Amino acid sequence: QVQLVESGGGLVQAGGSLRLSCAASGRFSSVNVMGWYREAPGEQRESVAVMTYRNFTKYSDSVKGRFTISRDNAKNTVYLQMNNLKPEDTAVYYCTLGGLGSWPYADDYWGQGTQVTVSS
Repeated sequence: QVQLVESGGGLVQAGGSLRLSCAASGRFSSVNVMGWYREAPGEQRESVAVMTYRNFTKYSDSVKGRFTISRDNAKNTVYLQMNNLKPEDTAVYYCTLGGLGSWPYADDYWGQGTQVTVSS
């Protein structure tokens, strides 16, 4: 069983920053992809950023230049640094993990989600 536990969400003003963290536990391959998705009310869930165990990354166009994904393989943890936040970034953010074959989706396992709210 794989567990993903997110933390770091909250309320921030437009232009501010937040850092999300996600710790993975359980049995899974170290050769993996970890990522972040988000889902806003009334919208489809979208991939925000994904990163392989060798630090290859992919970002959605809407967050390029503002968000940075990183990971600590020794701690099985992935981070999402979010800068210059906009109201349209408001969503529930989900941490995900998948085998390398799931690239670029990394959607085999999901966390419970953490709310990010950006006020204007």
